[in-house]
Amino acid sequence: PALRRLSHYLLAHYQKGTRPVRDWQTTTNVAIDLMVYAILSVDEKNQVLTTYIWYRQHWIDEFLKWDPARFDNLTQISLPVESIWVPDILINEFVDVGKSPHVPYVYVSHDGEVQNLKPIQVMTACSLDIYNFPFDVQNCSLTFTSWLHHIRDINLSLWRQPELVKFDRSVFMNQGEWELLYVLSHFQEFSVKSSDSYAEMKFYVVIRRRPLFYTVSLLLPSIFLMVMDIVGFYLPPHSGERVSFKITLLLGYSVFLIIVSDTLPATAVGTPLIGIYFVVCMALLVISLTETILIVRLVHKQDLQPHVPEWVKHLLLERAATLLCIRDRKKFSQSRTQSLDISRQVENNDSTAKLTPYSCEDPRECGAMGGTRSALAFAGRTEGSAALQEVLRETMAIRQLLEKREEFRDVAREWLQVGYVLDVLLFRVYLAAVLAYSITLGTLWSVWRDA
Repeated sequence: PALRRLSHYLLAHYQKGTRPVRDWQTTTNVAIDLMVYAILSVDEKNQVLTTYIWYRQHWIDEFLKWDPARFDNLTQISLPVESIWVPDILINEFVDVGKSPHVPYVYVSHDGEVQNLKPIQVMTACSLDIYNFPFDVQNCSLTFTSWLHHIRDINLSLWRQPELVKFDRSVFMNQGEWELLYVLSHFQEFSVKSSDSYAEMKFYVVIRRRPLFYTVSLLLPSIFLMVMDIVGFYLPPHSGERVSFKITLLLGYSVFLIIVSDTLPATAVGTPLIGIYFVVCMALLVISLTETILIVRLVHKQDLQPHVPEWVKHLLLERAATLLCIRDRKKFSQSRTQSLDISRQVENNDSTAKLTPYSCEDPRECGAMGGTRSALAFAGRTEGSAALQEVLRETMAIRQLLEKREEFRDVAREWLQVGYVLDVLLFRVYLAAVLAYSITLGTLWSVWRDA
């Protein structure tokens, strides 16, 4: 058969140990091509990229030529790859031998062109930048070069045009976590110190992560917890429910971070921005809890609580209330005026009572009071005068106690008003900080997404 005769004709005296040129000064030009089939895994911790590529190369073998007319017009034949010379083209970034299928044959044309087509599972080292996770774009290089032969023996070139290689996604399986953007190609000469130059063909595989899964499982729960923290400010500050609610949110966020810690990529190079985002959210929750504890402590009623200082009243109940457009600021000022009037009246009554305990305005009442005093004086000489004086002393003590309690209530009411205004002020500052932080992160991620 023609195939057997041709195979015996080509391989009978073939020497696969030498480069297939008749003149040793002739350079063997190896044209290579690459198509990315799948992105298998991206190991951020070990900085390893595993891809599955379709690799093609062809060169001219001057000892594998024949006349098709002598062999039933055969123009192409497949030969065992172990029987002929193959260039030692390797990938510089190789870190491990993948599970690549073995293709035992190559195609040889009648003009000496040899085509070596094979799929390769490539495990290569890659400098992975995870700062923009989960909106990160990775650029990993695959450098094909001859490990032994310098550029005068083996030169490299592209099989196809760079534009065709760049946007060729015809065989890419794009249902995984990563999508292929493009493949760039670049030829360069490489030399170490004063040694000979080697030809290198670099392919830059640019891939982008699909962030939908991480957005749903990482970002949205965190955003929901932060929204609930903001809503928690609408609970009354003088109740203890807000403190327990904030503590529950803080504990829930801590459990959430423990759960998602395995999902975040871990590297020794740097921390992703989303990790900083989680830390800042935790810090905001702690600040919110601290503010709540401060407000609750401020508005809590205590019998030994001092009066609100005048500068605090001026800054919070007047200036801050006007600046924050609080509708109840008139009530604050009225309550302040009423409390001042009540305190002045109490002081005047106390001073008057000390000077003239039994004074009166109406002369008839004075006469009656004088009669009463004379009666009391007379009764003092009797046996029941001691019991009546005791009743008067108890009545004065009850009056002083009621006045003191009313004064304490006024003080507590003033501190409650201060606490409400301060709570609104701190809430708006906290809300502005959260909004500014969210807008900044959203802008950065959208810019990286569109880049």
